[in-house]
Amino acid sequence: MITIIKVEESKKEYIDAINLLLDQLSSEKICFNEHDLLNIINCDSSSLYLMYMDRVIIGMFTLCACLSPTGLKYWLEDVVIDEKYRGQSLGKELVKSAIGQVALKGKSKLMLTSRPERLVANNLYKSLGFEHRNTNVYRMDFK
Repeated sequence: MITIIKVEESKKEYIDAINLLLDQLSSEKICFNEHDLLNIINCDSSSLYLMYMDRVIIGMFTLCACLSPTGLKYWLEDVVIDEKYRGQSLGKELVKSAIGQVALKGKSKLMLTSRPERLVANNLYKSLGFEHRNTNVYRMDFK
C-alpha cells in the first residue's frame, strides 16, 4: 500500500530515510539532521512529504511557496524515489501528489528544475503537463 504524508514532526526514521534518499539524489554529500528537519517543519513556506510503501519510506518531495508581484508560485524540489523501487510508476504518483497539493491552493503556478540528462524524470514531468521553459538557472552558494 502506498501512502504519502506531510512531515509534521521529527522522527529518527524520517531523518535516516531522508539521508538515504539525498545520497541517491545529489552527488554532493548532504548531512541532513534533526535541526534541518525541524526548520522545514516550522517554515511557513516549505512542506516536506514522504512516500511510504507499506511501512518503508521510499520517496520524498518538498513544496516551497513564493508569493511575488507576479503571483503565487510553488517550487517542487528534491523529488526522489529510492532506486530499489524505481520503474514502478511511483515517481509519477509522487509528482501527482505534489500537483494535487498545489491545485488545492487555488490560482498559482508549479515549477521545477531537472537536469537534462535525467531523461526519465524529464519525460515524466512532460507527461504530467509541465511545459519546458527556455530559461537559464543561476545559483550562488553562501557558506
